[in-house]
Amino acid sequence: MRTCDNHCEFCFIYQLPKGMRPSLYVKDDDYRLSFLYGNFTTLTRFTEADLERVVEERLSPLFVSIHATDPEVRADMLRNRRGATSLRWLRALLDHGIEVHGQVVCCPGTNDGEVLHDTLAGVLDEYPELSTVAVVPLGVSRHTSEPGLRVHTRQEAADVVDTVEEWQEVFRAGLGRRVVFAADEYYLLCGRPFPEAEAYEGFPQHENGIGIARSFEAAFLGDASRAHGARAGFFAWVDGAPAAGYRAPRSASGGSGGADAGGGELCGERPVAILTGEYGAAVIEPLLGRLAGLGRTEVRVVAVPNGLFGGNIAVAGLLGGADVARALAREPTANRYLLPDVCLSQGRFLDGLSPADLPREVEVVASDGLSLRRALLGGREGGGALR
Repeated sequence: MRTCDNHCEFCFIYQLPKGMRPSLYVKDDDYRLSFLYGNFTTLTRFTEADLERVVEERLSPLFVSIHATDPEVRADMLRNRRGATSLRWLRALLDHGIEVHGQVVCCPGTNDGEVLHDTLAGVLDEYPELSTVAVVPLGVSRHTSEPGLRVHTRQEAADVVDTVEEWQEVFRAGLGRRVVFAADEYYLLCGRPFPEAEAYEGFPQHENGIGIARSFEAAFLGDASRAHGARAGFFAWVDGAPAAGYRAPRSASGGSGGADAGGGELCGERPVAILTGEYGAAVIEPLLGRLAGLGRTEVRVVAVPNGLFGGNIAVAGLLGGADVARALAREPTANRYLLPDVCLSQGRFLDGLSPADLPREVEVVASDGLSLRRALLGGREGGGALR
């Protein structure tokens, strides 16, 4: 495995708590893992031999961290002088017809504002063949040692959304497609409604937090074609690389080590509690009243705060087993508890606990809206159950 020699202040590997399993601290910058698992590479360790292999074997798509197209800004963000020149490999990949998806981790005061405008202008001018560009917020855990690292304010999040939506229209006018998309988290941060499902143009960066909410909503309300599952375990690649069968699956349909809740008991037999992160709760809770077929069944969402990381970390996939255990300890014993499989990698939480260590029995459900719908409705699911 090719490890990373950048020293980005926003790197999440540097923000992990101590005492976790060693594989979680591996910081990769490997184009092979980009192809196999969708990991993002900065290309600072990419070589002519790598380009030859990618082109010859058609290792596509690849996922590239751009962050900024200005060479000096990019080198400063990566804390690596090769960051100023390594995007030449992006140009070479695109010249050879390799499908590439880009990412901008937006850090307030560093590459937002005018720098973000310049970056998107640079994408249009220099890399128009890019399939998509995701603009995602940085995660800041309480374990960071970077004094200048901070989360977006509400206004800053709104400014990012405005910038992305402005440039979507520019890209549509020039290229016929939106190209750039803002992460769902930005819409949650600034309190704006998510774009309609069609605006995500097929959800090509679903696993990067782009359009998860709309995809989940559509599948939860009965549109099976929108059932894009998140890969189980945010760090799944570190325990499983290289992927069995050459290419790792991009959706979670099982294999998380938990029970399949898709065809179990009818929802009405016991009250149901859906365990998820705070962001997940914000998405799921408003949908429950729109799901026909529940009858008198009591269904509620339990938003589990992230004590493992703290800070602004609020996604379900980064919940530790101890966090879930603390939440369940306060819950009644008679409920059914549904847990999204994205919390688990090979049946383990990030802190090494397993569902068997929890104080209540849980049913592990694939992390797409259709799977949750089936878990809630059980044998009562039928056609036309939209409200």
